[in-house]
Amino acid sequence: MFFFFPYFALPMFYQTAIYFLASVLPAYFLMRYVYHQDLMEKEPPRLLLSLVINGVLAALAAIVLEQIGQMILNYNVAADDPNYIYYLAFLTVAVVEEGTKFFFLYRRTWRDPNFNYRFDGIVYAVFVSLGFAAFENVKYVFSYGLSVALPRAVLAIPGHMGFAVFMGVFYGRAKLLESRGDPFGSRCNLILGYLAAVLLHGIYDSCCMTGTTLSTVIFTVFVIVMYIVVFRLIKRQAQTDQPI
Repeated sequence: MFFFFPYFALPMFYQTAIYFLASVLPAYFLMRYVYHQDLMEKEPPRLLLSLVINGVLAALAAIVLEQIGQMILNYNVAADDPNYIYYLAFLTVAVVEEGTKFFFLYRRTWRDPNFNYRFDGIVYAVFVSLGFAAFENVKYVFSYGLSVALPRAVLAIPGHMGFAVFMGVFYGRAKLLESRGDPFGSRCNLILGYLAAVLLHGIYDSCCMTGTTLSTVIFTVFVIVMYIVVFRLIKRQAQTDQPI
C-alpha cells in the first residue's frame, strides 16, 4: 500500500506536501462533487473559500470547547461508567462539533444575498463541514502518519459531509420558510437541522468508541446506509431546487 513507501527518504518539503495532500484531497473532491450538483446558480468562489475558512475556525473552537466539555463530563461521570462513551460521543463531541459548524455556517451565510436557492443550504453546510474535516484530517495525518489517511478518506471525511447534508437540507428549508413569512417554521427547521447532525454524528462516534464486534457491525451498516441516503438526497434536492 502507498502508506508503506519509505517517505523518510524524501526531502522534508516533499514529505510535508504528500502528508498535506493526503489530508485535504478527499475533502476537496467531495466539495467539487457537491458544487457541481448545484444546478441552478453556482456560488461565488470567494464565498466558498470563506466557508472553508469558517470550517477551520469551527474546528479550532471545537478543540477548546471539547476539552471543557470533557472536563465537565469527567467531573460528573466516572470513566468506567458503561454510559460514559455515549455521553462523550453525543453530549461532548457531537454537540460541540456540530454546534461550532452550525454557528459559523449561520453567522456567515444566513443574511448573505447569494443564499437565494434552497439547495444553497446544502452547499454551504457541506463546505463548512469539509473545511472542518480537512483541518481535523491534517491534524490526524501529521500526528499518526499516512496509515490513517486512507481509512479517514473513506470514513471520517464522507461522514462529516453526511452530517452536513442533513443539516443543510433543513437549513435551506428554514431559509425558504423565512422568505415566505413563516418564522416559526424557519426556527423549527434550524433546530431540526442541528439535531439531525448531532444524532448522526453521535451514532457514528459512539460506534467507533465502543469497539466491540456488535458496534463494528452496526457502524458498518450505519455508514453504508447513510452514504446511500446522502448521495440520493443530494441528487433529489438538487433536481427539485426552489428559489428563495
